[in-house]
Amino acid sequence: MRDLGADQEKFCQAALKMGALHAQVFTIDELVFDPRTLIKCMFGCNDWGKGHTCPSRAGNISLKEWQETLSFYRWGLIIHSNQAKLNQDIAYELERQAFFAGYYFAFSMSDCKLCADCAGNSGEPCRFPKKARPAFHSVGIDIFATARHFNLPIETLEHEEEQQNWYAALFVE
Repeated sequence: MRDLGADQEKFCQAALKMGALHAQVFTIDELVFDPRTLIKCMFGCNDWGKGHTCPSRAGNISLKEWQETLSFYRWGLIIHSNQAKLNQDIAYELERQAFFAGYYFAFSMSDCKLCADCAGNSGEPCRFPKKARPAFHSVGIDIFATARHFNLPIETLEHEEEQQNWYAALFVE
């Protein structure tokens, strides 16, 4: 029998040790799903229709299917930092650790920053298909409402030089 609280604390502490500013346990019902996230991807992202993790790519499941699939997870962690690549690295490493701890369906999500220039932008296949993961918003999760639910910092930014808050997640069965 697993000590769920101890596992949750272990993964939170690991995220903080790797450089996360916050690591917050959640249950799936605490995530805010909103299909409008897709139109923000569609009409706000230069990678629309190109990137491996893009919801528009051929063969991707629908937002409804994502929500149904994610509903099978018992809990997870929201990981916050001010660096997108760091967040992705933390989330993926936690996925790996959770897998080896016996959570064989562990799955991470983050904005993909594996390559400086996504191979999908030039029509090439993903260079790291085993590590690339979708972002929250690309599967229908409203990260603004979700982060605010946990009193985590997130605001719209007017200028690119402003400090951005990046969020990733680890989903655990």
